[in-house]
Amino acid sequence: MAKNPLGKSRDVENPYATFMEGDFEIRVLKTYKIAKNETGDQYARWFTVAKSPMTYGSWEYGDTYRSEVLDNFQLTYASPEFIEAYRDDPQIRVAT
Repeated sequence: MAKNPLGKSRDVENPYATFMEGDFEIRVLKTYKIAKNETGDQYARWFTVAKSPMTYGSWEYGDTYRSEVLDNFQLTYASPEFIEAYRDDPQIRVAT
């Protein structure tokens, strides 16, 4: 079984990836599956932290469906580990 390179939780200031849309920001702190196993799984989830005008400057932690993030947000930052893991994923546009 392949090891998940994004399976260890990170701090909010050091996320694997950041997605934004308007005033909404989502940071990926952990994934539960390796990238190739997420494809086609509508229930694939990421551990994230989110901030928006409704959180009044605070971060809210929790699991979010990968599809929800990809359907509604734009990737604005990707760590080298995230780029390596998702470089072949057609749903995530990562510059290589």
